Amino acid sequence: MATIKEIYQVIDHFAPFHTQMGFDNAGFLVGHGNRSVTKVLVALDITQQVVQEAKEMGVELIVSHHPVIFHPVKALTDETSTGAILLHLAEAGIGAICAHTNLDAVAGGVNDCLAKVLGLTEVEQLAQDGVDDQGQPYGIGRVGVAHTKGLSAMDYAAYVKERLGAASVRVVDSGKTVCRVAVGGGSCGSMLQEAVQMGCDTFVTADVKYDQFLEAKALGINLMDAGHFATENVVCAPLAAHLKQAMPELVVQVSQQHREVYNGI
Repeated sequence: MATIKEIYQVIDHFAPFHTQMGFDNAGFLVGHGNRSVTKVLVALDITQQVVQEAKEMGVELIVSHHPVIFHPVKALTDETSTGAILLHLAEAGIGAICAHTNLDAVAGGVNDCLAKVLGLTEVEQLAQDGVDDQGQPYGIGRVGVAHTKGLSAMDYAAYVKERLGAASVRVVDSGKTVCRVAVGGGSCGSMLQEAVQMGCDTFVTADVKYDQFLEAKALGINLMDAGHFATENVVCAPLAAHLKQAMPELVVQVSQQHREVYNGI
């Protein structure tokens, strides 16, 4: 029977935690490392609903993308949302491992999954952040050739919305047809210049700021904000499959309760 520490090691081998960015707090964040695990729930975030789902399923460990503890916790009470979630985890005896920017950058991680779902071909890195212990480069973002060249920005945005199940897609239409596409799961609007330098006519990401939309218009690149959840949730099923393949004795499921937090019209 696997322990939380052993599952952590499987994830660490796939997406080394030491490659996380300096601001991050990825890792084994809640629980007893030697706790035996029979069931794992994979989710983008650890919310109260996800913890309750795990509790009802008899899950001993939640593996999430976003860290359940990101900012320093100065008090552990139910008077804050983070405190309430942590108490719920502890009281239910459920551990938490969170793979964040390390999972964004690794081959087969968030950005490769996003590129795959959007049907990009000839995929390469948008930016290289470093080289892992095996000498393999890693970095945030991917670039590839669109599944169908020559779509208008608005037609491609509709495709992105359908493929990702996004609530909405905000678009800057530069007037260029879509051929070479950069993707950045989550908040990657700051990588707009890198996308331009890589010869991209289109950039799909999330959490785009107003000034970044203005910059995209000035640079002549289509910019699409498909939402943080939609651009990153694509990694959950592949991550669950990886854990299941590595540890066949585990029951590994993807959360059915965690969904996009907002609606679009």
